[in-house]
Amino acid sequence: MFQKLEDVEKKYIDLTEKISNPEIINKQTEWRNYMKEHAELEPVVMKYREYKKVQKEYEDAKEMMNDPELKDLAEMEMLEKKERLPKIEEELKILLIPKDPDDEKNVICEIRAGTGGDEAALFAGTLFRMYTMYCERKHWKLEVLNENETGLGGYKEISFMITGKGAYSRMKFESGTHRVQRVPDTESSGRIHTSAATVAVLPVVEDVEIEINPADIKMDVFRASGAGGQHINKTSSAVRLTHIPTGIVAECQTERSQVQNREYAMRLLRSRLYEIEKTKQDTELANSRKSQVGSGDRSEKIRTYNYPQGRITDHRIGMSIYQMEDFLNGNLDEMINNLIAADTAEKLKSE
Repeated sequence: MFQKLEDVEKKYIDLTEKISNPEIINKQTEWRNYMKEHAELEPVVMKYREYKKVQKEYEDAKEMMNDPELKDLAEMEMLEKKERLPKIEEELKILLIPKDPDDEKNVICEIRAGTGGDEAALFAGTLFRMYTMYCERKHWKLEVLNENETGLGGYKEISFMITGKGAYSRMKFESGTHRVQRVPDTESSGRIHTSAATVAVLPVVEDVEIEINPADIKMDVFRASGAGGQHINKTSSAVRLTHIPTGIVAECQTERSQVQNREYAMRLLRSRLYEIEKTKQDTELANSRKSQVGSGDRSEKIRTYNYPQGRITDHRIGMSIYQMEDFLNGNLDEMINNLIAADTAEKLKSE
């Protein structure tokens, strides 16, 4: 580990010189890339320098033990530094874990009603409201891209984009099947029903990250419609894109402009294609690197919302929260923080 840290520090020093070089500053793209890399290495280097400083102070205190007059003071100093070193070492191990390159990206979320008919669609609506309120708490922006409402106020499916710092790093843990156990409003006998909705969280990717041949895309335009098939507008502004090689379809009908709907549909298409490629890479690395916590498999049952008991249980980490209303009002941080901690622990094991 320490040889790796030495190499990181050398690279950091080299980058520090580069970003101060007037010739490189004039090449804005190159300079920005170096600045980004420099910023990513800085926390590791600062922590490593702290470790070396504490290590030196420990060695100095050890030497002072030979002086009878300073022995007591030196012993206290030595014990304090000896306690601090393992803690800093653990922090360094965490900082050295390879970061998910998508963590700082914005996300596209898709919620689809699963088994359970109207109740599943209503639950999809509950999840959408929960994420909307979570975005408000995080000061993230949420834009609906596509929705297929039911007459009762639920959704057969809804796609939306979240824009905000570190959105993917937190939202990625929401991918999977969410199950609900409750008495539906539509149930007169008061029986508890179990239904489900799936959530997919995709990083928003740029053109340069995934190249799509325009000849591989078939575009259809149609009139946007809302719940019950009522037309929102009278022009064909809604856009459906089909990626011919894979058969993947992306559509958007929330904007009045066809151009804007096409742009959003392209973002959705790129993200779906990127997810396929990423899943393929993850599968190749599965034996050595893939974390069980952050796999994001949509078929995996990740969480149960039990209304009668007022309990939300995340099955990946075996954690239960009993503040149902608070959780559904967007207070997800406690659960997500524990998922991040478990994911970090898994990655440390595989290092």
